[in-house]
Amino acid sequence: MNYLAHAYLSFDSSEILVGNMISDFVKGKKKFDYPLPIQHGIMLHRMIDTFTDAHPATKTAITFFKPVVGAYAGAFVDVVYDHFLANDENEFHSNGLADFADRTYSRLNSFNNVLPERFQKMLPYMMDQNWLLNYRTTKGIENSFGGLFRRAKYIEYTEAAFNCFKENYISLNNCYNKFFPDVKAMVQSQRNIITAL
Repeated sequence: MNYLAHAYLSFDSSEILVGNMISDFVKGKKKFDYPLPIQHGIMLHRMIDTFTDAHPATKTAITFFKPVVGAYAGAFVDVVYDHFLANDENEFHSNGLADFADRTYSRLNSFNNVLPERFQKMLPYMMDQNWLLNYRTTKGIENSFGGLFRRAKYIEYTEAAFNCFKENYISLNNCYNKFFPDVKAMVQSQRNIITAL
């Protein structure tokens, strides 16, 4: 899953949120440098990623992108899932997404002194361009795809990825609809286990 889903699946806890958002920037034993609640968020992020990768709906969604972006298909599906979550009226009502995005940025800023340097540098761009809210639009997804291409080492930009998203929009939405209730239920089922560690 991408940033919106990881933020959303953080039990409305600031420390869990921080860990969930910075996990990809924290390697190996570095997680033990953080307070325990942030470690829990890092652990939760990794559980979500493992669950997502193994889910049948994700495997189906990946098949749409694999011919275009190869081994990076999963990363593109993560962004697509955030688009459908941003537009999911069962999860975000009315101005709910905008309010959630503002609250998330505020919480992350309040922990700025413990954020990994790379995440610290990225956060102002995330806020200025309002990534979390802009996942709602197809233009926002196109921009997110562009970011994936810039960070990827082994593929070059191609419009085929965004065209794949547009052409398979309904099928990808169906994958999200099969997947998201399951990952949400998994996270809720693990809440007591994670916070008790």
